[in-house]
Amino acid sequence: MLNLIWGIMIVSGILYAIVTGNIEAVSNGFAESAKEAVSICITMLGVLGFWSGMMEVGKQAGIIKQLTKVINPVVNFLFPNVPKEGKCREYITTNMLANILGLGWAATPPGLKAMEELAKLNKDKEKVHIATDEMCTFLVINISSLQLIPVNIIAYRVQYGSVNPSAIVAPAIIATSISTIAGIVFCKICQKK
Repeated sequence: MLNLIWGIMIVSGILYAIVTGNIEAVSNGFAESAKEAVSICITMLGVLGFWSGMMEVGKQAGIIKQLTKVINPVVNFLFPNVPKEGKCREYITTNMLANILGLGWAATPPGLKAMEELAKLNKDKEKVHIATDEMCTFLVINISSLQLIPVNIIAYRVQYGSVNPSAIVAPAIIATSISTIAGIVFCKICQKK
């Protein structure tokens, strides 16, 4: 459905430009947007490479393991039905740590693996295609994404010439804290029903 909506918007915009004699502006816009997209991708690739490498260094140095111990009480509260030992817990904590550190792209692979493992924990074969409470909670936590260092936004601000790209850190911590708390409260209320 969204593809249809976007297709209609693009075609109607081009037709409007032809009718009003602004087709040259559309052509220039396509070229400028393509150039900007490539530039942003290159910048973000560097940021992703750096922080993913830092995450791997942290894992090899044992820092991630120590941070996992720190957030284990929170994970126990959020996912009481997930076994304390095993791959599922490891994937969940790795995903949460990557998100907290602002490494959203590095959080995706363990997030996908965590969902696979959570699906395996679903014992009710009648409802195998229905998300469990743990899966819903994980999704909400992942989307709300508490971040201490919003790496992607800082990188975008650098890309666009911000005078103080890290000025977003405090507002981002406040906003993501509120969204995460709201998500947790929502999940716990829904689980009780």
